[in-house]
Amino acid sequence: MARLIRRPGRPPGRRGRGRRAAALGAALTLAVTAWTGAQVGSAPEAAATTPPVGFTADDLPTWQTNGVVWALAQSDGVVFAGGTFSAIRPPGAEAGTDEDPALNFAAFDAATGQPTGCSLDFTVGSGTATVRALAVSPDGGTLYAGGRFGAVNGTGVSNLAAIDLADCSVDTGFRVAVSATVRALDVTADTVYLGGDFTTVEGESRGRFAAVGTDGTLKPWDPRADKPGRALEVTPDGEDVILGGDFDYLGWSYSHALAVVDAGDASLTKRYGWGFIDRTSVVKGLATDATGFYTANEGTGGGVFDGRIALDLDDFGQRWRDTCLGATQDVEVHGSVLYSASHAHNCRSMGQFPELNERQHLLAEHVDDPTPLLSWFPDTDDGPSGTEQIGPRAMVASAKGGTDYMWVGGEFTRIVTHGNMKQQGLVRFAGGPDTGDPSVPDQVTAANVSGGVKVSWRASIDEDDSRLTYRVYRNGSGTPVHTMTADSLFWDRPTLSFTDTTVDGGTDYTYRITASDAGDANTSSQSDGASVTTPGTPSQTTVEREPVADAYVNGAATSATYGTHQQLAVRGSSAYESYLRYELPAAPGGMTLTEAKLTLTTSGESYAGSADSHRVVPVTGSWSEPDVTYATRPSLGGTVLGTLPEAPALNTAYTVELDTAAVAAALNGDYDIALTSEGTDSLWLWAHEAGSSRSPKLSLTFEAP
Repeated sequence: MARLIRRPGRPPGRRGRGRRAAALGAALTLAVTAWTGAQVGSAPEAAATTPPVGFTADDLPTWQTNGVVWALAQSDGVVFAGGTFSAIRPPGAEAGTDEDPALNFAAFDAATGQPTGCSLDFTVGSGTATVRALAVSPDGGTLYAGGRFGAVNGTGVSNLAAIDLADCSVDTGFRVAVSATVRALDVTADTVYLGGDFTTVEGESRGRFAAVGTDGTLKPWDPRADKPGRALEVTPDGEDVILGGDFDYLGWSYSHALAVVDAGDASLTKRYGWGFIDRTSVVKGLATDATGFYTANEGTGGGVFDGRIALDLDDFGQRWRDTCLGATQDVEVHGSVLYSASHAHNCRSMGQFPELNERQHLLAEHVDDPTPLLSWFPDTDDGPSGTEQIGPRAMVASAKGGTDYMWVGGEFTRIVTHGNMKQQGLVRFAGGPDTGDPSVPDQVTAANVSGGVKVSWRASIDEDDSRLTYRVYRNGSGTPVHTMTADSLFWDRPTLSFTDTTVDGGTDYTYRITASDAGDANTSSQSDGASVTTPGTPSQTTVEREPVADAYVNGAATSATYGTHQQLAVRGSSAYESYLRYELPAAPGGMTLTEAKLTLTTSGESYAGSADSHRVVPVTGSWSEPDVTYATRPSLGGTVLGTLPEAPALNTAYTVELDTAAVAAALNGDYDIALTSEGTDSLWLWAHEAGSSRSPKLSLTFEAP
């Protein structure tokens, strides 16, 4: 388990958009089943990740939208999503199926990803309604929403609304007329700060930023920005407001895209002069923690600033900046890590990944230093045609049941790091457990060198763990001949190697590699084998064979064939039986068989592991891979060749010692065996159709007398 490291004196990050945990009323009781995943402490331990990353890269089942999510906020384990969409649907559902109406707003259980009972429709008389900003009051009682809309659940409003979270109803006492789109919000105990495209509020002039009381009364606060405001954060001490956007001037003072103003009278506390942020770059998002604040910057054209800046709250001066290319849309602080949503494609200027010719949409950096990039690389696509194809646009961290969750919203439609799985608008990640295997080591070679056999392979990748453990297995043995750890990243996969000095002369060897993440929480399948014959006269040799045929039969479907399936199945009650055929070699001259082992690998299905005992017995009848059924299954011998006591883990290789004499009698011919059980807990194994690295393997060791 990788313990999240918190910077001394730095509490969890706070979003100025009101993303502070607070109690919700009983009316938001969730109409969902309880989440059954692992629960960890609120100071999160992200299992099998590289510290200080606080979330795994494993996306969790989450309800989707049918459009773009522009804003996220949270309170007491409920996540609120606002955007431009008309419906939500379950995870895995195709667009247009199983949809529930949801006009530009939805609320979800942070732990389950399912909708709550809070339903609000944001509409407008003409054009397209959209929600662009959300913030929760410090006491957790009110959700404020900004955007372009004229009504909420039929109650007339003007681009800004307050929602009573006790019963999920519009606060009719909060009526503020804002002349154009609201894009940013933050809330204190008595004031709602807003930014956007507007130039008047309540009929009075306001330059893209304004403040109103929580009763809706307009305040004189007016920074007078000349161009749209896109982000704002009240500092933790409540004395200042950090502004971000497109602007060049506040009043007569130049301060492009970023400024700090007094929370009371809007006087300029800190301006950022010519060149601090490139003229073609703007600030799209802001986040604060106890000692700093962080910007999300988007540039247009070549040679622009697209990255993130960290600044200290004591003097509002720069702590660091990164210069990755690929516009940043939002940032979120959690513990000592700054998470960002962007479409980064080139971080070479920081000594990180070069031009990818593709995009990495989610990144993590330490709040004290942006390099190296931390090992957290889940990824989405850009989004469909007809959108800006930016990918993620909003982030928020929320806790429930002792587990922290990172929610991401945007215009994406797929999760690239989950096999390009369809998932639109929303995705979430948890503090644990980590369930993703590292990639299988590849480019495996074995070559004779002075003193032994040199085995080389390309390092694996894991989206949330940069330091992996590799184990090298020889000739089907369940015990590695070598174990080592090494660092790798998706853009930096070094070639690793070791020299096996324990080999015999004139002997055939096959090597396979696995990769495991922190604490061996997850292990890859074995790599494809690399074979070599050592020079000299052999005293021992091991031969490995894969099945030339395999199939299983199903007692509940007596005439069905399963010979082309990628899995094999074994169970006693409601029977499954599996059959394997191997072509056995003759014993090398002057040698005898001294060991026979069968290696079986459980599949990745959630039900694949088994607590029951399973037997290997000889097949005495005839069968063929394409035709065998339960009704035509072959007869079996009564001799037990070997036993697998249990196989509880997924994607794990298990070795069964076989009766050497029985196998020796079948050398130089076909040898058929069956896998059977008397238990009720099914075992699912990879078949030879699943590929060489996972195929059932028979290893035969011969020795000279």
